Amino acid sequence: MDADAIEAGRRRWQARYDAAHTRDADFTTLSGDPVEPVYGPRPTDRYEGFERIGWPGEFPFTRGLYPTGYRGRTWTIRQFAGFGNAEQTNERYRTILRNGGGGLSVAFDMPTLMGRDSDDPRSLGEVGHCGVAVDSAADMEILFRGIPLDQVTTSMTISGPAVPVFCMYLVAAERQGVDPAVLNGTLQTDIFKEYIAQKEWLFSPEPHLRLIGDLMAYCARSIPAYKPLSVSGYHIREAGSTAAQELAFTLADGFGYVELGLSRGLDVNEFAPGLSFFFDAHIDFFEEIAKFRAARRIWARWLRDVYGATSERAQWLRFHTQTAGVSLTAQQPYNNVVRTAVEALAAILGGTNSLHTNALDETLALPSERAAEIALRTQQVLMEETGVTNVADPLGGAWYIEQLTDRIEADAERIFEEIIERGRRAIPDGRGHPIGPVTSGLLAGIEDGWFTGRIAEAAFRYQQALEKDEKKIVGVNCHTGSVTGDLEILRVSHEVEREQSRALAARRAARDEPAVRSALAALREAARGDAGMIEPMLAAVRAEATLGEVCDTLREEWGTYTEPPGF
Repeated sequence: MDADAIEAGRRRWQARYDAAHTRDADFTTLSGDPVEPVYGPRPTDRYEGFERIGWPGEFPFTRGLYPTGYRGRTWTIRQFAGFGNAEQTNERYRTILRNGGGGLSVAFDMPTLMGRDSDDPRSLGEVGHCGVAVDSAADMEILFRGIPLDQVTTSMTISGPAVPVFCMYLVAAERQGVDPAVLNGTLQTDIFKEYIAQKEWLFSPEPHLRLIGDLMAYCARSIPAYKPLSVSGYHIREAGSTAAQELAFTLADGFGYVELGLSRGLDVNEFAPGLSFFFDAHIDFFEEIAKFRAARRIWARWLRDVYGATSERAQWLRFHTQTAGVSLTAQQPYNNVVRTAVEALAAILGGTNSLHTNALDETLALPSERAAEIALRTQQVLMEETGVTNVADPLGGAWYIEQLTDRIEADAERIFEEIIERGRRAIPDGRGHPIGPVTSGLLAGIEDGWFTGRIAEAAFRYQQALEKDEKKIVGVNCHTGSVTGDLEILRVSHEVEREQSRALAARRAARDEPAVRSALAALREAARGDAGMIEPMLAAVRAEATLGEVCDTLREEWGTYTEPPGF
């Protein structure tokens, strides 16, 4: 790109920056020297390929979505939390908000993630252990007691039973006197990554896609600020994928949801802003920064050029980041504070919109209150002390970063081609899946185990490198001497399960049982036809139908799913 074109871009950026809001904050170095809000080529410089880098707030958004970077608004500190019962987790949420957390992120226990009630025999020993137990709308009401849902954004990390849990969230808002139309937050709902990595589905893919399509339409119509999908690469990376695989599989899943929205007749400029993303920030500092920059660029280009999005908001890739749980070690656990800080800094320099920092003890248990505070303060030290909020994309233009960004982008594009080709081969007549060509490839790759196979191969290669000492983990295969003793960890009492089951039995005894049966019958009838599922599901949870009852009703109609074996 010649110098005149670069200068024209700088002027466009300056006009946008001048028109935008910036925080009332000190944007100087520790020594007191002023710094510019963004840096780029000198006015007389040529820069070949600069159109791929550009300026913050301008297509292809490699350098960020906003012309102000973090000068306009810092990332949201959104700590993932949930354990025991709703009352215990509510206390933790109040602590997070009191200590400066900007939003909430709900961790659910395994029975909830699988659509089972706490008194289900399959839930034995799991209630409240990896997250909070939520059996009905009454639990959701307790979970957010004293937390105004019209003032706090809430993310819920759940996919299989995401839609009934979302309905419980709406009912909790109604019981607070909050109009659900004003709610803002994010529901994960990403069922593709469940088949690819996390394995928490209820049915085969098609019924799940029906529910997700209904949810997208409902939110676009009734809750415009709410984001019904958070397309998740986190679990793909934690399962052992490479950075490029995480990026490509996640964005391909996102393309599948765009195709789903289009197949429902929705306007891409209206529903695409409701899609957000969730990425892992791993320990390879520069690779992660490049991954995040490439993600924005790829998404913007595909949304514009493939799916016809004309508004900038529809082309934006907004993402939440969580530091890499898989990088934490049980050995020398205090080293995890350092790992988490490095990973968080990579996410920030990559332009994350919100961030969760893992606690040092999360490889052993849910975080203790002390460990959770250190994790929160890690973000606050980075935000308040380091100067990283002063300059947008400060590493933009660095040779290494730009070449890494280009390489990861190229790797991802090759994977997209392979996914689409797999879809073509799966349906030889060329018609493809009615939702779209990427969806065809996703479903084919799920059914034949291609995604899980690729992740397993990557994880095996890394494990071999560790065992050969080609890759190092401090405290594990090098520098193993330590004076560190055992940590005091959070232990969830088995009494939580017994008390949750007692509360659930009392709730069932007190509710209007004929109203529950009638609502579940209406839900079953909707599932048999092609009517929208949100309204009958809302009616069921308002009557205090439990999560297990709602999901079992749908399982009886739609069946369950077993993934194909792979060796």
